Amino acid sequence: MCGILAVIGKKEDQGLVSQLSKRMSHRGPDESDVHVTESGAILCHERLAIMDVTTGKQPIQGTSSAWMIHNGEIYNYQALKENELKDHEFRTTGDSEVIVHLYEKYGYGFLNKLDGDFSFVVVDGKDFIAARDPIGVKPLYYGEDGDGALWFASEMKVLADQCVEFQAFPPGYYYTPTTGFVQYYKPDWYYLEDCQEEADLKRLRDSLIAATKKRLMSDVPLGVLLSGGLDSSLTSSIAARILKEKGKKLHSFSIGLNEDAPDLIAARKVADFLGTDHHEIHFTVEEGIGIIKKLIWHLETYDVTSIRASTPMYFLSKAITEKGIKVVLSGEGADEIFGGYLYFKNAPSPEEFQKETISRVKRLSTADCLRADKSTMAHGLEARVPFLDKAFLQTAIEIAPIHKMPTTHGGVEKYILRKAFDTPEQAFLPDEVLWRQKEQFSDGVGYSWIDSLIEFTKSQVTDLELEMAASKYPVNTPSTKEAYFYREIFNSYFPQESAAKSVKKWIPKWQKDLDPSGRASSTHVAQTSFIEAAKV
Repeated sequence: MCGILAVIGKKEDQGLVSQLSKRMSHRGPDESDVHVTESGAILCHERLAIMDVTTGKQPIQGTSSAWMIHNGEIYNYQALKENELKDHEFRTTGDSEVIVHLYEKYGYGFLNKLDGDFSFVVVDGKDFIAARDPIGVKPLYYGEDGDGALWFASEMKVLADQCVEFQAFPPGYYYTPTTGFVQYYKPDWYYLEDCQEEADLKRLRDSLIAATKKRLMSDVPLGVLLSGGLDSSLTSSIAARILKEKGKKLHSFSIGLNEDAPDLIAARKVADFLGTDHHEIHFTVEEGIGIIKKLIWHLETYDVTSIRASTPMYFLSKAITEKGIKVVLSGEGADEIFGGYLYFKNAPSPEEFQKETISRVKRLSTADCLRADKSTMAHGLEARVPFLDKAFLQTAIEIAPIHKMPTTHGGVEKYILRKAFDTPEQAFLPDEVLWRQKEQFSDGVGYSWIDSLIEFTKSQVTDLELEMAASKYPVNTPSTKEAYFYREIFNSYFPQESAAKSVKKWIPKWQKDLDPSGRASSTHVAQTSFIEAAKV
């Protein structure tokens, strides 16, 4: 995981570009490097050393004239080296270098050979290719300046005041000067009519285990974010078992306002059950409010859900890196894949349920992926997401919605995932955790966090300001004082119209109260009664 910046198309001031790259030095605290190609392209890299710690610095040169910068992890790099690239000589032992060699061998048509999460730029003379992973786990922005030069960067803050226009690079696409944007990722599950498979619980279980196992690849210490919800608890359970076979103990991390927070209580049970080296972090409402401004600078969004949930994640990430951990597994994506948000219980039909899950997965780059990446990388911590593995996505989403819909099974969200891991031969989790009600992260740290945040922001915004919001912010006009408060901070950092348009708001469907908190759903019930009802 790193920060990348490429400027292509003019003789730019190398010193200025290097200085701009330092705006995201938090993404790569271990090393900073720059290279100017023969054609004048400037490639900058802020490195967080995860793989090949000693010799894997970037930019990386290929066999001759091609150079590349990469943010992310390529999990099948060893297989690529041993097969497609067996005749190539490598300068490093890490995972990133396979990208430039694949370009040298196949030209533009190699993206689907990569199994991983990535954004990268390869420059070869006047030619170049930029690309982003299928779901958008890793961030990438692009823009054009007044002289026609193209900019590509991991974070918006690097290019926002340099480019006339800019936007997020679309996931699952690559860009070249000869082809423009090309969509390389078009899985079967993009099409609703192809998602009608029977539920194979063993295949679903094995696929998640494989996705988690490959994400344990690391040359540095690794841990898990453990909220005590189904998603993070399952990946923690799988990781703990795999590491135990190797004689290693897993570090798990949880956060809440106090020891009675819903997530902390559940996470404690999971950690005890799995035997992890468990760490609990507490933060106060005052501390959370105090870092909102800095947090929005890191997140580059004004979305209410993202800011609410990123605040505890920001504190948690800081505590984790202070303990020497550089990589964590996280549970993002499961709620979108399986309809885990409480509002899914109100889906009017199986078709609408499936359509919404697919839509949510496609938009993850603007929501949970953005939050998970930027709130962790604010402290140089890499988050890996097993649920967004390409093979697992295909296995999970292709299952017919009738097998997933919560209304089919007494109002239990993510029923099919729970059944896959509720096995008599092996207990992956304690029963009360496996069947725990969904709590969104910003709720699970303690209900008073969101309540206090709403009250605070009400005191910071006048009624008149909110009434005039449409004239000041015609793009994504804030509809609440909380949203207006965040928008004001965002606008102070990113006043450009392109910046405002880059943000997509997370809004639940099929419920009257459109507040993104899970507690706004009419289906939210007390934890104890839910557990009993779920098992009926």
